[in-house]
Amino acid sequence: MPESPRWLIQVGRVEEGRKVLSELKDLPEDDALIVAEVEGVQYSLEETSAKKASMKDMFTMGPDKLFYRFCLCILLQFYQQMSGSNLISVYAPVIYQQNLGLDGKISRILTGGTLTWKFVSSFVAFFTIDRFGRRALFMFSGLGMGSCMLALAVATSFPKDNKSAGIASVFFVFLFNFFVPIGFLGANFLYCAEVAPVRLRVSMAAISTVNHWLWNFVVIMATPVAIMSIGNYYFIIFCVVSFCIPVSIYFCYPETMGQSLEQIDVVFRDNKGALAIVRASKLLAAGDVTRIVEKGEEKQIENSQKEREMI
Repeated sequence: MPESPRWLIQVGRVEEGRKVLSELKDLPEDDALIVAEVEGVQYSLEETSAKKASMKDMFTMGPDKLFYRFCLCILLQFYQQMSGSNLISVYAPVIYQQNLGLDGKISRILTGGTLTWKFVSSFVAFFTIDRFGRRALFMFSGLGMGSCMLALAVATSFPKDNKSAGIASVFFVFLFNFFVPIGFLGANFLYCAEVAPVRLRVSMAAISTVNHWLWNFVVIMATPVAIMSIGNYYFIIFCVVSFCIPVSIYFCYPETMGQSLEQIDVVFRDNKGALAIVRASKLLAAGDVTRIVEKGEEKQIENSQKEREMI
């Protein structure tokens, strides 16, 4: 397991950092991309050490759009809980018994199967997150969760003695637990660490995680009362929130796959609106344009991937 290139450069072992970067990107050490990224990391470290980080900076926009980035983290962690992930994980036995009329033994067996299936499904993200990107996984997961919650709301509206509706409900609970870990059982925490600037990375990630567990508390406390009072209509709340995920991700969330922290900073700094930021991040992720900040001046390497292919 190699050391982090950023850490190596930070402690003065620049050549080792350059070597690790070249191995990770499968490029020669003197490649323009490697040289530019090393210089970008050095500049970023100098800039970070010169600026004192303050948590109140997160609530200001400025050229780095810190508040916008902070809101991305907060909203993403809100989605994780209010899409119903822990609703199903924690209250599956209650749903099976009260909504479907199953006995305690069958409910516990199905709950064990539900959570085991969720664990197995979590490996899907391991193989897809760096192939399709964070945005694609978030949108796919949100669309799937919303569809399952809608189907679950409809299926549980039938009388408990309706066997077909009961089977459909169990099926959609399992299917829901396939979609959850693809985008919201790790990728959401990773994204919050990637989109935050270096000097506020820990603070933003920490506060967004607190927000994550705050909404978990809300769901856990509200669910028993909600199931008893409004029954299957409770699932509609999570359905609506889940369907908001692909829309907001598409228009507001930039892609971070394959980009250095310095590149992500430049994407936010050099583009004004959310759509422009998203568009620039997609270009970077595709390898069409790489932009690095070096010593306060913008350095561009355009179509480098195509040039390497020609060579």
